Amino acid sequence: MTLSDKFQSFRVFARKVGRLTVPYFQSEEKWKARLLLAAIVALNLGSVYMLVLLNEWNRVFYDALQNKDAAVFWRELGRFTYLAFGFIIIAVYRFYLTQLLEMRWRAWMTGHYLDRWLANKAFYQLELTRFAQGEDAPPDNPDQRIAEDMNMFTSYTVSLTMGLLNAVVTLVSFVGILWVLSGSFAFSVNGSDYTIPGFMVWMAVLYCLLGSIATHYIGRPQIALNFKQQRYEADFRHHLVRVREYSESIALDKGEPVERQQLGLRFADVLSNYFKLINAQKRLTWFTVGFGQAAVVFPFVVAAPRFFSGAIQLGELIQISSAFGRVQDSLSWFVDNYSSLAAWRATTDRITSFEESFQALQAPQEATAAQTNTQDALAIDDLRLSLPGGVALLAVHGLQVSPGDTVLVKGPSGSGKSTLFRGLAGIWPWAERSLRTPAGFAGQVMFLPQRPYFPQGSLRDALAYPEPADRYSDADLQQALREALLPALAERLDELDTWGQKLSGGEQQRLAIARALLKKPRWLFVDEATSALDEAAEATLYARLQALVKESNGALVSIAHRPGVAAFHQTQWTLVDGQAGGSRWRLAAS
Repeated sequence: MTLSDKFQSFRVFARKVGRLTVPYFQSEEKWKARLLLAAIVALNLGSVYMLVLLNEWNRVFYDALQNKDAAVFWRELGRFTYLAFGFIIIAVYRFYLTQLLEMRWRAWMTGHYLDRWLANKAFYQLELTRFAQGEDAPPDNPDQRIAEDMNMFTSYTVSLTMGLLNAVVTLVSFVGILWVLSGSFAFSVNGSDYTIPGFMVWMAVLYCLLGSIATHYIGRPQIALNFKQQRYEADFRHHLVRVREYSESIALDKGEPVERQQLGLRFADVLSNYFKLINAQKRLTWFTVGFGQAAVVFPFVVAAPRFFSGAIQLGELIQISSAFGRVQDSLSWFVDNYSSLAAWRATTDRITSFEESFQALQAPQEATAAQTNTQDALAIDDLRLSLPGGVALLAVHGLQVSPGDTVLVKGPSGSGKSTLFRGLAGIWPWAERSLRTPAGFAGQVMFLPQRPYFPQGSLRDALAYPEPADRYSDADLQQALREALLPALAERLDELDTWGQKLSGGEQQRLAIARALLKKPRWLFVDEATSALDEAAEATLYARLQALVKESNGALVSIAHRPGVAAFHQTQWTLVDGQAGGSRWRLAAS
């Protein structure tokens, strides 16, 4: 890679950091954020000023020791007390305000990305897109990017930025001191005399420049390894969570050996990459520790001839060493922080790819908006659904659902019946829709999937989800449970549990139906939502759902394979061969 390419890569990375950083300092919290940042900058400047004062104190104190001047010795000890006390106060509040800024920034970023992740079904569409493109497609593990990567990004950005500021200010403050103290270096070449002013400064620059170049080439592999490590760790945790969520199914299938093997493979990736990472860190540590230790004695070696010749006293030698150390530390900021920079780069790339995934979803969402129908009916003028790979799956033209209709959707398994519902709901990314919906449709429609979701918590929260439970009285909640054939749960509304795992498949489906009976939607779409029930229970509950939509002057659209369900529907939509129209299937009324 040429120098121009490296510079361009740095510019791209800087723009990424800017796009992630600027929004917080322009948000509704901008004044708090800016004041905190200004206070931290001021404290960093204050700490450098205290170091300058302590450097001067070194000269006076050690000269007093060399001259055996007791009065100056004790005076300087007293001066050191308040200098140290001031330095401690600055250090404490710099730490506290830095942590406060990091936490406030993290809280804002987390809330911002949670809103975007959960808005417009983005969390669902991102998973579908990734599934379509393969496991290696971004964004992998959005939970980790929100929970961990944003914490690391804010922490690294603040600490590295303030560290760089501190290094620059320290360099500016001490380079002049070192220039004056180090004197000139004179030498002769071929009979000509040469003098290098500020010799120690140039030696510090050369020393750190060589060290920074060597550090970059030694530590560069850590960037990719840090990126992979975060992903492998997240994959391992994700599979652990899946084992917990599907514990009953795994236990029934005696799938423990398979899961152990899968977990072992994922953890093997974690360990393999981690060993590569620590080996890379070990190589860098060999150099950086040696670099730092050599820097301890380097100024003494260079300044020793002047000290032994009597040109400078012990205090000046200590002051030179201290100033050289400060200049060397400032110039070595890149060397000392390379591992953190590599982790910061990897974290920034992961969040940036997360951001780009959201932006890629915006256009399809805007293109699938439905229009309001002047009539009280759902009109499907033209609906075309495709598979993730782009293959046309299903086409629907000129069908309508009016109040009072009960429609059964039939077709072979895998023909796209559930995808039809996803398209009508507006959550299927690969859809072209021309729909007209009745006024207020979004607030009056409800979809019952085959596998419903229940949040952890109280039963009343699971039943009322996603609405707050206090919107419904205990009597309404209990009545809905009894009508859904769950009388045993009617007295357990405040019981806390993982209802998605505690209840059987049939009980979960009945609890989902209880939601519908509680909320009384006008437009009800049921996708195999009674498949785990016996025929008698299924007939009872379908009769109640049919009565529900009739009472609310709505409609019922169902997907089901059992013949008994057909009796509760007046109309059938059947998926038939649609190759002539360019799709695998088309939906026809019968």
